Amino acid sequence: MKLLSEAKLRQLQAEFPTVTRVELVSMDDPQAPPVGTRGTVRLVDAIGSLVVDWDNGSGLNVVYGEDVVKKLDPVTVITYGQKQIWDSRAEAIAFYLEGIASCEGAERDRYTNIYLALISGAKVCRDEPDDE
Repeated sequence: MKLLSEAKLRQLQAEFPTVTRVELVSMDDPQAPPVGTRGTVRLVDAIGSLVVDWDNGSGLNVVYGEDVVKKLDPVTVITYGQKQIWDSRAEAIAFYLEGIASCEGAERDRYTNIYLALISGAKVCRDEPDDE
């Protein structure tokens, strides 16, 4: 196994900081989690492997140059005072757009506020304006 340069290792650490959410695209290992499994990066080790806490409990690392993951685009949505973290902005957008289409009145207004915040790129989206 070829060791990574310090510069490449620092680049990987910057690209996949602790708590980055990822989704498995491919892993050539008979004990690999299923493709599509999501997890949270704990760290990038000294040889460039991603140490991931997979949501299904698997403990296999993502080997640099062999395995493939994609970074997720998490977003936080706060509605009725409850916080929910979505792994995918696209999934959240689809959910709230469907909600707009299937409800009315104040509920539609809440979903619309969230939808507009989501499509504008906000990291935290609320159903009501922030009073702070």
